[in-house]
Amino acid sequence: MQSKSNSDINHEQIELLEYAQKRIKQKKFLYYHFVLFLFISAISLSLDHVFNVSSDIIFLEYSWSFWVVFIWFFLLLFHLFKVYVNDRFINKSWVKNQKNKLIKVQKAEIESIKKKMNIESKIKAESEVFNKKPQLITIIVAASENNIIGNDNKLIWHLSDDLKRFKNLTKGHHVIMGRKTFESMPRALPNRTNVIITRKKDYIADDAIVTNSLEDALSIASDDPQPFIIGGGEIYKIALDYCDRIELTRVHDNFEGDTVFPEIDEEKWIESNRIEKKKDENHNYDFTFITYNKIKR
Repeated sequence: MQSKSNSDINHEQIELLEYAQKRIKQKKFLYYHFVLFLFISAISLSLDHVFNVSSDIIFLEYSWSFWVVFIWFFLLLFHLFKVYVNDRFINKSWVKNQKNKLIKVQKAEIESIKKKMNIESKIKAESEVFNKKPQLITIIVAASENNIIGNDNKLIWHLSDDLKRFKNLTKGHHVIMGRKTFESMPRALPNRTNVIITRKKDYIADDAIVTNSLEDALSIASDDPQPFIIGGGEIYKIALDYCDRIELTRVHDNFEGDTVFPEIDEEKWIESNRIEKKKDENHNYDFTFITYNKIKR
């Protein structure tokens, strides 16, 4: 700390010494200029008025020697002003002070702009949080009366209206599924972001994002207002605690199978919509589209 202080003092002393030397030099040249002015003036006046050299040269009623002395006198005055006024007050120190003042003003303006930008960013962030719609994590599933959803990793029924509903609801959203569900499909679902949950650390899938937990999958889909969880059975069990809605296609028949959808607890879920469908030439079973919403406590 002391070394830095000594360094600052030495630097200031050097600047003062250099300034003093410069001022001495300026005054010395001014003195020489004054002496030269007197000498040239005396010679010019002598040549003109004593020896009559070119005394016939007149300009504005004054001889040439007058103009020599007159012009030189103003040059001397300018030199005098420069040394004792301009260079004395508008010197290196003055320039430095003006520079520091300008920097101070610019820093203040920059800080003001930064504060304004921070306030605007904060308002924008708060506005985005305030206006952001809550995420609606949704399970979508088709299950029989006895809650069977599949057998040997395959669908047991083919309901064209159910497939159309699935496509319309999930289009443009994240679809989260287990590895076996993904492998049961011919390819990744188009027009959706496919997210696969698997315990296999080195698992790779085309056109899909692979993760190792439902929490990570939901984090990947955090910007999606309604990500869908599409199976299988174990994923559904875990997801019931996370999701806000269930889009259920209830197939009105009993089936045998190895994959089961968990029982819906009516104390936690409330039915909000129901559309009944009868069997026809395209549908071998009666079925119902039911929407459940989680009861908020």
